[in-house]
Amino acid sequence: MTHIKRSITTAPRSGLSREDLWDGPDKGLIKCWEIGRERAGRFPELAQRCLAGELPVLGWKGGVSRSLKKNAKFGCLKYLAQWQGLRGEDLDIDLTQERTLTCSGTNMIVTFTPDRAKYVNQEPA
Repeated sequence: MTHIKRSITTAPRSGLSREDLWDGPDKGLIKCWEIGRERAGRFPELAQRCLAGELPVLGWKGGVSRSLKKNAKFGCLKYLAQWQGLRGEDLDIDLTQERTLTCSGTNMIVTFTPDRAKYVNQEPA
């Protein structure tokens, strides 16, 4: 499975084990997206910021709270999945591709990558 897709009209899954949620072929992306969908209902202001193109700090690497000296950084695909859920979008992530977004709030450029080594040891935002 290299392309993870899920329609926003799909009901959240239930009754799955931790292993099914996080260690399956989707690498936890569906769960991150479902968490984003749930948070959109609980935190409408956060959802609005995401819809406006901001990349707010979430539980995964990729969010930005301020501009850095370097205006580019890397983020993980789990962040991208949660962000898509917060925006009320379909989940659509290719596990073999990088995707670059620019935060509308800070103008930071974030490249979401499947390559963990790129985002693990960078300075925090």
